[in-house]
Amino acid sequence: MKTEPILYSVTPFDPSGHRLAVVLSIPAPDPAGQALALPAWIPGSYLIRDFSRQVETISAASRGKPVQIRKTGSHRWLCEPADGPLTVEYTVYAWDLSVRGAHVDETHAFFNGTSVFLEAEGRGGEPCLVKLCPPPHTKKWRVHTSLPEAAGLPGAARRHGFGLYRASSYDDLIDHPVEMGTPQAVSFTAHGAEHEMVFTGVIPGLDLERIAADTKKICEAQIEFFEPEARKPPFLDSADRYVFMTMVTGNAYGGLEHRASTALMASRGDLPVAGRADAGEGYQTFLGLVSHEYFHTWNVKRIKPAAFAPYDLSRENHTRLLWVFEGFTSYYDDLMLLRSGVIQDTDYLRLLGKTISNVHGAGGRLKQSVAESSFDAWTRYYKQDENSPNALVSYYTKGALVALGLDLLIRERSGQQRCLDDVMRLMWRRFGRDFYRGAPVGVPEDAMPELILEATGVDAAEFIDRHAYGREDVPLEPMLAASGIRLEWKSASDAPSLDARMRAANGEFQFATVLEGGAAHAGGVSAGDVLVAVDGLRVADNAGLERLLRARRPGDVVQLHVFRRDELRAYSVRLNPPARGECVLTRSQVPA
Repeated sequence: MKTEPILYSVTPFDPSGHRLAVVLSIPAPDPAGQALALPAWIPGSYLIRDFSRQVETISAASRGKPVQIRKTGSHRWLCEPADGPLTVEYTVYAWDLSVRGAHVDETHAFFNGTSVFLEAEGRGGEPCLVKLCPPPHTKKWRVHTSLPEAAGLPGAARRHGFGLYRASSYDDLIDHPVEMGTPQAVSFTAHGAEHEMVFTGVIPGLDLERIAADTKKICEAQIEFFEPEARKPPFLDSADRYVFMTMVTGNAYGGLEHRASTALMASRGDLPVAGRADAGEGYQTFLGLVSHEYFHTWNVKRIKPAAFAPYDLSRENHTRLLWVFEGFTSYYDDLMLLRSGVIQDTDYLRLLGKTISNVHGAGGRLKQSVAESSFDAWTRYYKQDENSPNALVSYYTKGALVALGLDLLIRERSGQQRCLDDVMRLMWRRFGRDFYRGAPVGVPEDAMPELILEATGVDAAEFIDRHAYGREDVPLEPMLAASGIRLEWKSASDAPSLDARMRAANGEFQFATVLEGGAAHAGGVSAGDVLVAVDGLRVADNAGLERLLRARRPGDVVQLHVFRRDELRAYSVRLNPPARGECVLTRSQVPA
């Protein structure tokens, strides 16, 4: 006999206290006692987040009588056997202004399902209904989510309205974040599929039309990339539209992909203003973020490493392939801006040069491979400290350079007949296209050399072994030269260098990172030291430090006075020549 679907209701009932009221109704709970669980992490952000810590109160009842509920683990609860339908009521504290959690105030409510929806264990594969309820303080809010409305059912929501929405399973339910409020919004159609862009925050003069026009080009280019003939976006298997949800603040940046939507954080200054022709480099940064997260609709939401097929949200899921799923995506995000025509070739070379500079700017890449970085994401990459540049490499940025190197290698060895695009399309056909239609199959840990060989005829096993599983730099200078691109290293400043990264924080000017083997390191300075003076002259910011260093020459010894904790210390530091850490790429007239 078919049982009724599990029903959730969510109400932002206390905007000033930042709380959500959630009710979970289970028509036929486990007669031996219903176990409940909240995910420990959210896919796409590889760190145990302990969302359960934000559950403030919880109670259970059946047929109007209390049912005992007790916690049995960090993320699990158990209800005693109930003689009938079970109702669980709980309160979630929602004050995490990020793409990962939940955030509620009087202006809006945003939440990811991993922060809010308890799973009824044993029932995860069953359909769910969600009733989204308005807050008590206003009737002006609208709902923006890629969750489909529960059409045909009493109380079904209308587009952007409160009411019932549906999900095919628990995994589907938690993969459609929700934004409630009065955001600025715009829609466009890309290859027949509706896309909606939603911007929350104070954004005067936002040029919605320009953003929509540029994003449409990016989306169309990516749909054509993976499905050159069908031109059908994959999210139509679980939703009737794609939603970009952007929270705008003064200095935010970030994104998190979902199967039919993405949550973004953007800086107000990076967004274009209506009537201004030049949107600036910050707008390219925003479009790159949009491109990155949309590319994930294919690469990681559907093409997954085997370790994620399916996810186990109760624990860490280790894989050495994030250099493929994040690194390749990081390579294609800016490349898709170029291919779609929203940036020019000079812009693309500048962005690529910036990525190369970022990777080569610290020694961590020589200590950790991108495969190791992928595996250690849970304990190292997402828990960075002042020494991380000396110890770690990013599977995003170094992974992008490995992708670039593979693309150039394949093109050269195939006589320009094949490229990395062919690899991505093979992975899509084999591992991604039907992912949500049947038993999920992920990419095996050791599959990349064989997949590249099959797709292109090029043996890239040695390259992958040296540059992805080994710690060697990708030899980009000769590889790019063969494609007519000149790579040069320049100094960003002509001032002698302390070989340190500085930051201003809480009225103090600190050494954020002291680069291993550099001038400050050799002189005894440590990360966290507060710089007070150079040669007896007060210094409070980067401009002041730059001015003082310009007056000296490489090899000169300067006296630094710093506070370490509350102790004043003095160090003699011999200045190094300006670091040649800025990569500049230019297109040659004739390929070398």
